[in-house]
Amino acid sequence: MSSSPPVAADTAADDAATENLLRCWIRETGLPRPADDLLTVRLPASGISVEAPVRYWSPVGWHRFGPARVQGTGTPLAASALAALIAVETAATDPAAVADLTARVADSTRRTAEFIARRAEAPADPEGTTAFLAAEQALITGHPLHPTPKSREALTDAELTAYSPELRGAFALHWFAADPSVVSSDSALPGRTAEGLMAELADDSVTAPAGTVLVPAHPWQAADIVSRPGVRALLDAGLLHDLGPAGAAWSPTSSVRTVYRADAPVMLKFSLGLRITNSRRENMRVELERGTAIDRLLTAGLGETLRAAHPGFDIVRDPAWIAVDAPDGSPTGLDVVVRDNPFPAGPDSVPAVCAAGLVAPRPDLGEDAPSHISALVHALAERTGRPVPDVADEWFTRYLQTVVTPVLWLYATYGLGLEAHQQNTLVVLDEDGWPVGGRYRDNQGYYFSPTRSPALYGWLPEVGRDLGTYVDDEVIDERLAYYVGINNMLGLVGALGSQGLADEETLLRRAVDALGKLAAEHGDRLRLATTLRTAETLRCKANLLTRVHGMDELTGPLEAQSVYVDLVNPLAGAAR
Repeated sequence: MSSSPPVAADTAADDAATENLLRCWIRETGLPRPADDLLTVRLPASGISVEAPVRYWSPVGWHRFGPARVQGTGTPLAASALAALIAVETAATDPAAVADLTARVADSTRRTAEFIARRAEAPADPEGTTAFLAAEQALITGHPLHPTPKSREALTDAELTAYSPELRGAFALHWFAADPSVVSSDSALPGRTAEGLMAELADDSVTAPAGTVLVPAHPWQAADIVSRPGVRALLDAGLLHDLGPAGAAWSPTSSVRTVYRADAPVMLKFSLGLRITNSRRENMRVELERGTAIDRLLTAGLGETLRAAHPGFDIVRDPAWIAVDAPDGSPTGLDVVVRDNPFPAGPDSVPAVCAAGLVAPRPDLGEDAPSHISALVHALAERTGRPVPDVADEWFTRYLQTVVTPVLWLYATYGLGLEAHQQNTLVVLDEDGWPVGGRYRDNQGYYFSPTRSPALYGWLPEVGRDLGTYVDDEVIDERLAYYVGINNMLGLVGALGSQGLADEETLLRRAVDALGKLAAEHGDRLRLATTLRTAETLRCKANLLTRVHGMDELTGPLEAQSVYVDLVNPLAGAAR
């Protein structure tokens, strides 16, 4: 592994990190577009102002900038230096917060440089890589409005190579054998238990002591949990056996902790005590239960109803889970979600790709290399003889119809909200590259509306009431306005605009039209559509401030897991 990436990779990574920080600062402080296209960020706490030339100003926040410099002296600012100045400005009385943000930005930038350099050395996907996995591995620079999208501080360089989707990592699972008395599980799989499925996945590569249950783990998590008191007590009592790594290699997907094999009927989502973006990614028991409840709900009739209304859209199911409990019954961190795999190799695979991977910049392929969406749009333009902006306009309109509309229909009709941000959204493409449907995934991101989710009770009585996300409509509206409206829909507008494929104002008008139709169809049952279309401001998650304040988005009350700020709504301007 190269410990010193080429200068081009270092530069590309630092440029990307700097742009992320500036985009976050502009969004979270409301800084307007400069009249002379020279951005000035004033930081009075340190007595410094920072300048950066505006290369592209996006109505939805996907701005592009040239290098950042200290105003007056012209001293170049690396991303980590800019992060330190911003941290001082936002958390000057908390030295730990300043140090944390600075270190994590530096770590994220270093990791990104490694990804760019390593992928540039081997740009072609290995033979046999499915389209699904290729898109999962394509988020080289990560979330464009997050200050530390690729920070993985706890990983060594060797672990980074093995466990990172960006480096096409692959690894054998680490297996444990547990006494049935300390195993909890549930399965909605017809005629199959979670325990039986784990034994099938282990195949002949793992031999367990008689009478025990096999439980797999991510190898990083396996090494981490054996020192935890609950796990240590189980090992010492002979209730848990550490069998080590074995079996075929699995590939990490974009979330890092969900793993995939093209020849396996399921994917596996592990707990992983790494801080990835803002959170330590460990499963909570209520999330495991939420996945199987949704699977049962879909099987009971919601799935058929959803497909009848929107044939191209579906939900990727999490039909089973298994976990090992400590002697006192508390979670150990040794647990796994079983996720359906509709994306195997071969003709039966659903042609779906991660929306975030679809729009992600690809600096590893060259300075001017197109993203996946750019390549698709240009290919469609060439094939049809139409101008690129017209094709991008139609592509976005079809995306609204086949991906966004079903999500909002489900919320309006049944009170089931989907946290469909770009990484949780898969786009189904036809053979030409047009969007014809979508898939949603994530057992963490289901919300149940007290006013409308009773419409689900005919299929599964009281579903959602005890699953941790039965919250007021106002809270759900705020979350979906961000995840579906700002992150997903407006994020696609920004990607198409900043990559020179379309005029953002035109796309915003398309979104306004689509939301207007939904508002007319559903009325008060979908106030969110009217809010997105007409509200002067929208509540927007502030990733920079959330990171500065050290908040974990997976813990604490749902209403207070992240910092939210008011964002001027570009859709309202387009509607006028």
